[in-house]
Amino acid sequence: MEGEPVNVNEFQELARQALPKIYYDYYSGGAEDEYTLKQNVEAFQGITIRPRILVDVSRIDLSTTVLGYQISVPILIAPSAKHKWAHPEGEVATARAAAILSYRSTCTIEEVASSCNAVRFFQCYVYKRRDISANLLQRAERCGYKAIVLTVDSPRLGRREKDIKNKMVNPQLKNFEGLISTRVSTDDGSNIEAFDANTAFDASLSWKDIGWLRSITNLPVLLKGVLTHEDGG
Repeated sequence: MEGEPVNVNEFQELARQALPKIYYDYYSGGAEDEYTLKQNVEAFQGITIRPRILVDVSRIDLSTTVLGYQISVPILIAPSAKHKWAHPEGEVATARAAAILSYRSTCTIEEVASSCNAVRFFQCYVYKRRDISANLLQRAERCGYKAIVLTVDSPRLGRREKDIKNKMVNPQLKNFEGLISTRVSTDDGSNIEAFDANTAFDASLSWKDIGWLRSITNLPVLLKGVLTHEDGG
């Protein structure tokens, strides 16, 4: 590609050129036939901004508030993990731009908290072993994170076929040291599913567990992954 990138698609192409295929496929891929991934892109492309004419735009202020905290522009980065596959500073570098941290990050809760003075949210799942979830949430609260983002649409992970073909192996996740085995497996296929949803996540998670979550933290709890109107009422 010639010249500097000017849009998101061109940054994605630069990433494809720069990253090993196994890592690029992980970042860019989805589950099964990637139908939902394609739908998400198409839905975003279908959004149209309705312009209003004869409005003074000489001074524009994009700032807003999220949970009462001031942010300069209403753009957030969704929780994502394993950033060290793309950059040696990992989630620490990401946090300087948009401070939200995935539980599966390759940097610890404490490392990211000390990296920048920003409003930070912490994303988590609920584990079969509740002490693991409690430990992570309480550490986030002590480190000054302002909210908990609970992922509720993944009781089991989708079958990520690219990761299986690439024999994707989880990195050692420093947040879990002393809580669960962080040994890196080198089996014949992807071990991400084995490490995450199908052995550790609590597939019985329901509305009653939100009450338990609120009982162990003073932080507001946001639900990530509400996909049906009836669930959001």
